[in-house]
Amino acid sequence: MEFEPLKVLLVGNDKRFAHDVAEMLRAGGGVTEVATAATLEAGLAELAAHSYHAVLFELPSENAAGLFQVTQLTIKIRRLPIVVFGPGNDGIFGTEIIGAGAQDYLAKDEIDPRTLQHALRCAIERQQEYNALIDEKDNYCGIFDHLMEGVFRTTPDGHYLLANVALARIYGYDSPLELMASIKDIAHRLYVEPGRREEFVQLMQEHDTLSGFESKIYRKDGTIIWISENCRAVRGEQGQLLYYEGTVEDITQQRQMEQELQNSESLYHSLVETMPQNVFRKDPLGRFTFANQQYCNHYHCRLEDILGKTDFDFFPKELAEQYQKDDQRVMQTGQTYEITEEHHPLGQDKRITRVVKTPLYGADGNIIGLQGIFWDITEQQLAEERIRQANIELARSREDLRVKNSIMEENLHMAREIQLTMLPQQYPVFPPGTPPEQSAFQFVHRYQAAETVSGDFFSVYALSDTEAAVFICDVTGHGVRAALVTAMIRALAEELKPLAREPGNFLRKLNSDLCSILKSTGSPMLTTAFYLVADWRTGKMRFANAGHPKPLLLHRPAGKIEPLINASTRSEPVLGLFDNPTYQTSEVTLAPGDLVMLFTDGLYEVQGQNEELYSQERLMLDVQNLLQKPPAQMFDQLIEVIRTFAVSGEFDDDVCLVGMEYPGQTPEKKS
Repeated sequence: MEFEPLKVLLVGNDKRFAHDVAEMLRAGGGVTEVATAATLEAGLAELAAHSYHAVLFELPSENAAGLFQVTQLTIKIRRLPIVVFGPGNDGIFGTEIIGAGAQDYLAKDEIDPRTLQHALRCAIERQQEYNALIDEKDNYCGIFDHLMEGVFRTTPDGHYLLANVALARIYGYDSPLELMASIKDIAHRLYVEPGRREEFVQLMQEHDTLSGFESKIYRKDGTIIWISENCRAVRGEQGQLLYYEGTVEDITQQRQMEQELQNSESLYHSLVETMPQNVFRKDPLGRFTFANQQYCNHYHCRLEDILGKTDFDFFPKELAEQYQKDDQRVMQTGQTYEITEEHHPLGQDKRITRVVKTPLYGADGNIIGLQGIFWDITEQQLAEERIRQANIELARSREDLRVKNSIMEENLHMAREIQLTMLPQQYPVFPPGTPPEQSAFQFVHRYQAAETVSGDFFSVYALSDTEAAVFICDVTGHGVRAALVTAMIRALAEELKPLAREPGNFLRKLNSDLCSILKSTGSPMLTTAFYLVADWRTGKMRFANAGHPKPLLLHRPAGKIEPLINASTRSEPVLGLFDNPTYQTSEVTLAPGDLVMLFTDGLYEVQGQNEELYSQERLMLDVQNLLQKPPAQMFDQLIEVIRTFAVSGEFDDDVCLVGMEYPGQTPEKKS
């Protein structure tokens, strides 16, 4: 018998014994190379660097230390056969050596070439058989643990005997060992529904096999999933039940999809049965397969009277052929078809309907029929016609309104031009004939309407060669009504010039006349007003206030500002409120360089950021900052400051601002 040449490694520190063993191996033939290593560590290093068929290990001592070295060597080289030489073989120690992983144990003083060769060949053959078993087991375990399905083996009373990685993963455990250690009672720890395990066991007792057994189970984290089990009963030679084994598949997603589909179908039927539209379905041959209750009510029939029939069973031939043609068009092209048509239900009046037909697709993507829906739009059509006629009338009315608005706009612009001409076009000079820049009183104003026309008004005129009069008023609201009242006030003020030197009497008479006029209209319009008379020779200024914002007296040389307050310090009523109130005349003396600043409430009633209002106190602070500016420049900058403060960037009300400067250096005084 021919043997394959072998390479052998001898591990041991007895050089003479090593030499004798090498000679016996060579004498027996078949061994081409015998290498030696003095220590276990050196032997492991040699095995790591070169390949050998077998290892001969000289046991240093017949004790636990020697046994440990054999164990260590077999762990390091699991796939190589090991033959151990010892000082003697009493049977017991040799058995322990074999148990530690060696293939054979030989007494050092009993070996000969033939025995050694035989023992070596047998050890190699046994190791090859062992390696094959290991490979087969590893291959089986690899397949077992890499299956996508869970694999189990359980006892009838509910203990796990075997589980693979997939089963542990499905149940939420880190490993099969953790699963088997955690679940000791399958009936109560695994199944959600009580009695489900008992049902499983009963079916297995009756049939010995089970397929597609679906259940809800608890995962490790307490969540619930659906599984499907396939199982068989394994019995012994006497027919006794040994265990159950089978596979598990996670079907949670499948069950969810089935539930969603079921819910979707239920929702669909719920929707179509509650829809006010008529819904029907047909197969490729034009036969009705479904109709909702609304459809049945529309035709005064039952569903069973419709199913399986075609349009030819219900409609005139010409109409049924048209319906059939439309249906075939939808199913052949796969495109939705929409049409508005006249419809004549049996025994009913002609109606107008909107029809929509869409193809129906099967699971394979092929068209299996169509779905139609139609609804009565007769009233809608009539309503649309009414709307169309109404739109024509509306367009005509809009054109008329546009023409009227255009005329109104023209009238308003004319009214604005007229109102502006009512304001002073030039200021009086004192004494008469004096150049304006040398006048004893010098005037400036700023006027801005919130709309085309304004409810603010002012006038400046000379009562005599030495006296100037300034009047300012603000009618409530703005626009046309307020502008008309200002026109009346201007006319009344012109008539009252004989009383103009006494401010209190002037306002009293103006109020009386205004009340008389407004009473007849039945629409009261309140007006605030302020009137002053100043004499440039004496600097004396008399004034009266009818509920108007207090003007400011700017002592510019001294850098001070004060409001003009009535001598009584009490506010007096606005014009047009009471029939015969008393308005007090108050007096102050102007100093050279003073500036009297009159204004309406539109100047400061301005909304800022965060709902902040521009107050009269803030107005005085801003005027203080501009005190030394020339009056015209002061007014322009003040208006810009307030406009910047406004959240809209504009004034919401009419604004009127009038200034009377008293230079105090007249031509007469210069001479």
